[in-house]
This record gives sequence, structure tokens and C-alpha cells, in this order.
Amino acid sequence: MPARRNRDAPSGSSVLARIVEGSAGKNTIRLRQLRHFLAAADQGSFRKAAIALAINESSVSRQIRDLEDELGASLFIRHSGGVRLTVAGQEFLRSARHALRQIDIGVTKVAAVGRADQGLLKVGIFSSLASGFLFDLLRKFGRHHPTVQIDLMDGNPAEHVAAVRKLDLDIAFITGTARWDGCETEHLWCERVFVVLPTDHPLAAKAQLGWPDLTGERFIVSDVAPGQEIHDYLVAHLAGLGHHPDIHSQHVGRDNILSLVAVGRGLTLTSEATTVGQFPGIAFRQLADEVLPFSVVWSDQNDNPACRRLLSMARAMGKASVLSQPPL
Repeated sequence: MPARRNRDAPSGSSVLARIVEGSAGKNTIRLRQLRHFLAAADQGSFRKAAIALAINESSVSRQIRDLEDELGASLFIRHSGGVRLTVAGQEFLRSARHALRQIDIGVTKVAAVGRADQGLLKVGIFSSLASGFLFDLLRKFGRHHPTVQIDLMDGNPAEHVAAVRKLDLDIAFITGTARWDGCETEHLWCERVFVVLPTDHPLAAKAQLGWPDLTGERFIVSDVAPGQEIHDYLVAHLAGLGHHPDIHSQHVGRDNILSLVAVGRGLTLTSEATTVGQFPGIAFRQLADEVLPFSVVWSDQNDNPACRRLLSMARAMGKASVLSQPPL
């Protein structure tokens, strides 16, 4: 068979580009052609390539002929014993292997992301991670999906919801059961409310406290989340007893607020998840009949597979928590 006019064999990157062009592009190289070419090159025979690919020999011959026509170069010398690569074919072999290798890598990565084996999750949190539902959820998710990176962000519910709407957060765990426009919301778990006070405070002698016990006390809250929510919570409950609470905002984070309680700067409130932590000089006393509900918020426009996996796991844990939780 006369050799076709040889041209420089395409590089791996140009082969990839011509595959990506699609059927509308000119001189499009198809994946099927590359796979048939590689099979023939490896087997040294169209017949053996066809057996390896479980197709007809005529299909292999036709795909390689079309490929040679598109490239403008003969890739094989045909002989009675099979085929062998031309100089152009040897050059193209390297490019074809590189192109298919890159495509296979891309397919593997996309499949991994789709299975949530890889990826990034941006999660808004409000409760402490010291223990409880969130701690258990993130630990379980990490065990099942160890290569998914999770970025945690503190914030108040309104900030988290706004970020979820804009897809700046994949998912958020916040207090309350309110419905938020543009978001999906589902109640997952509850935590009891605790008063944080110095170990030498007179109220520390009581096993449980009520709101009347807290009238006249000085409180401190952080100027970052969840400080404002604690402030509003205190005002809503103590004002109903006829007392305007004495509340001071401090420019420190959650943990340092507890340290300020220990040195006598005031009392504060926290949720149950925090109480497992060891903080010298402070005591946790349950506030009778006070429970905080927590919900998960996400956008139905979010197509992050890892987000869906975390949400599914959170729902399953939430159902189990409701069934197993004793009366508070």
C-alpha cells in the first residue's frame, strides 16, 4: 500500500486539543481511533487488536484508516504477518499514549469527586466541636472520606445562611428551626443549655440553675459568634422576669470567654457540646428546661457531591439521635 504524505506527528497536547474539539471540529481525533491504534501497535496485528478489543477486525482497520487520513500520515506498514509502525507511527505512539493517559487521569479524578472520595467542603458551624453531634458527624465523615478537605467557619446563623445562598458555604449547622428563603433547612439535634460560672461562685454549689437564680448577675459574651445570640437569649429570658441583664461584650473568642469567667469577669452561657472540655476554674451548671435546637441549612443549587454525602450522613445521625435521646 503506498505510503501517505507524512506530516509531523501531533504532540500529546495537540492530540488532546483535537479530541476536545468534538464532532463539529475539523480533523477531529476520536478516542476510539486512539484506542484502536494503540491496540494494533501493541499487538502488531489488526486481527489480534480486534480480539483484544472484542470487536471485528474490519472495525479496527477502518478506524485506523480514518485516523491516518485525518493525520495525513501512514501510521502502519501492512505486511502478511501483521503491521509495524512507520517512523510517523512511532512518533505518534508517544503522543497517543500521553493523551489517553491524561484523559484516564481526568476521568479518575472526576469519578473520585463524584463519589466524594476527593474534594473540598466549606462548612459553617455555630456549636462547639468539643463533643456532641457535630464532633461525631465530622469524625465519622472523615473516616469514610479521608481525602475530602473540610474548611470550618464560625459565624452566626444569618451570616451562614447568606453564605449558603451565594454558595460560599456548602452547608451550615446553626441554632433554631426557622425556615430561610432560598435555602433548605432540616432540624437535626438538640443540646441542653448550661451556665458557665467560676468554681468559687455561690451558684456553683447548686446542681441545676433556673432563670431566677441569674437575675442580678453580670454576664460576658464574645463580640464574635455566638456572642450576639447569647446576648439576645439572655435579654429575652431575663427581661421577662423584670430585670434588664448586665451584659458586657469582650473582644475575644469562645475559649477565652471561658477563661474570663474563671477569673471572675462575669458569667456566660454555652451549649452542651462545650461542657466536655476541661477549663480550669470554671463550672458548668445546667439551666433547667432550656434546650437549643440545631438545624442544617443548604442550597438545592449546590452540586458538590461531598456536600450531599455529608448531608445524608447528618440526616441519618439526626434520626438516630432523636430515637435514642432520653428526655431532657
